[in-house]
Amino acid sequence: MGIKILHTADWHIGKQLLKVDFSDDMDLFFEWLIKTIKDNNINVLLMSGDLFDQANPSQAAMKQYYSFLKQLLPLKCKVILTGGNHDSPHVINAPKELLEILEIKVVGGVPDNISELFVEIEIENQKVVVAAIPFLRDKDIRNALPGESYEDKIELIRSGIANYFSNVNEYYVTNHKGIPFIVMAHLFAQGATISESEREIQIGNQAGVEVTIFGDSPSYVALGHIHKPQIVGQSHIRYSGSPIQLSFSEKDDHKEVVILELQGDKFDISSIEIPKFRKLIRLEGTLDEVKQRLESYTTESPLTDLIELLIEEEDENIAHIRMLEELLTAEAQEGFQILKGRIAFKNKLVGTSVLLKSGEDIGDYNPIQLFEKRLEQDDSLENTEELIFAFKEILEKIGDSTSIE
Repeated sequence: MGIKILHTADWHIGKQLLKVDFSDDMDLFFEWLIKTIKDNNINVLLMSGDLFDQANPSQAAMKQYYSFLKQLLPLKCKVILTGGNHDSPHVINAPKELLEILEIKVVGGVPDNISELFVEIEIENQKVVVAAIPFLRDKDIRNALPGESYEDKIELIRSGIANYFSNVNEYYVTNHKGIPFIVMAHLFAQGATISESEREIQIGNQAGVEVTIFGDSPSYVALGHIHKPQIVGQSHIRYSGSPIQLSFSEKDDHKEVVILELQGDKFDISSIEIPKFRKLIRLEGTLDEVKQRLESYTTESPLTDLIELLIEEEDENIAHIRMLEELLTAEAQEGFQILKGRIAFKNKLVGTSVLLKSGEDIGDYNPIQLFEKRLEQDDSLENTEELIFAFKEILEKIGDSTSIE
């Protein structure tokens, strides 16, 4: 049996989606991951950046991270972890010396010496070498020039990234040639499919790199940053994706980890799907249609499903807007919580022109009369006299006494 390696990335510990805390999701993922490492006899765990969701993670997020590492120790699985664009290099590197004693290698930011990126692993007379490259920040790869244009900056970033990876390959050839080689990287590779949950990376992804920068030396490229699992360019260049759905744009993604097994000097590459601990659902239709689906909604998820509502109605109606607001502010129901929603009208009232008949002019009416005309447009409203009275009070307070008759 060859060395077995598990590639994952983009954990985003501490993530919240519209104030819904994903810590329970991460606990369930870590529980699943520990079991997967044990069941598959994994020797090495690679985590390619964005360990945390914030550069300054909360105490709860830090505790969750260290709790996972503690659970991992009895499995004798080596860990190599890099910083991503969400991470602070200082936070990741703070416990570096202590973690190394536990065979946990962390590279939060670009080190002074390129040799510090390299980890050589030997298990039962087999060797693998890993270049643990963190997110490359602008200052790491180029010198800013006075008066440079936006286009110049983008091109300099691209060339800086390419030069860095060229130096990594050169170091590998000089010092480790012949040993199966894995490169870890946290960046945007051109051709990758992104979702709305990826924070802008190197000027809005415009500095995305061609996969050719990785060269011919690596047997596998373990990418992070893009949350959808995917192959980019060649079968050995992969994003493992995030382990949980981090936004509604990821609702249909099948999350996974990638498994590498060394056979001779090549890797057999496969993946294992991660179970969904909660669903992110988008319901579309009229208010009545959506309400019916909510009333009959059932789920087997261990955690509360999160729902986004996209409502479309024929005619603009204040009552419909109010009904949506009531749904959005309601308490979580059994098995689901409505997290966000919006409403669109096919026939939308625009301005005051829709209130006036042909030949009428807005100057012929005072504000109270225009307000009354607007109320007449919506037969769902009750207590219109109270609304008119309240409107008059508002006008009085802003000093528009000429409009009160």
